[in-house]
Amino acid sequence: MSQPQTAPITLLQRRRIEAEILKPVYEVLKERLGPEEAKTVLGAAIQKVAREGARKLAQEMGGGTLAKLIDLQPLWRRDEALKVTVLKEDAHNFDYNVTRCAYAAMYRDLGLGDLGFFLSCLRDGAFIEGFAPDIELTRTQTLMEGASHCDFRYRVK
Repeated sequence: MSQPQTAPITLLQRRRIEAEILKPVYEVLKERLGPEEAKTVLGAAIQKVAREGARKLAQEMGGGTLAKLIDLQPLWRRDEALKVTVLKEDAHNFDYNVTRCAYAAMYRDLGLGDLGFFLSCLRDGAFIEGFAPDIELTRTQTLMEGASHCDFRYRVK
C-alpha cells in the first residue's frame, strides 16, 4: 500500500510545531538555570541548527550566493508570513524591511512573545553564516522586539 502524499508544511507551520515542542524545554531550563541563561542556551541551540541547516542547503543548491539567497525569499514569505518592502537589490546588496511578521504574532499567540527573538530572529545571522559566509547581514531592529519594522541589509563582503 502506498503512502498518501501530503503537501510540505510551510516554514510558519514548522516554526509553530518547533515552538510548541521548545516551550516546555524552555520552562525546564528556566527553572534550573534562570530565564536569561535559559534563553542563552536555547538561542545557541537554535543558531547551531540554523547554521548547519543553511550549510546543507547551500551544498544542495551548489553553493550559497546572494542571488540564491534572494531566490529563497518565497520560502520565508509563504502564506503571507512576512510583508516585505525591498529597498535595494543588485549583485552586491539586498536590502529590505519587514513591516508585518506572522512569526512574531504566532509566538505571542503561543505565550512565547518574550522568546520569539530567540526562536526565530537569531536564526537569520546564523543562517547566512552557514549559507554564504562571504555575505554579511546587518539588522539593527526587529518587529519581534517592538520596532516598527525589521531592517535586513545583506552585503557581499
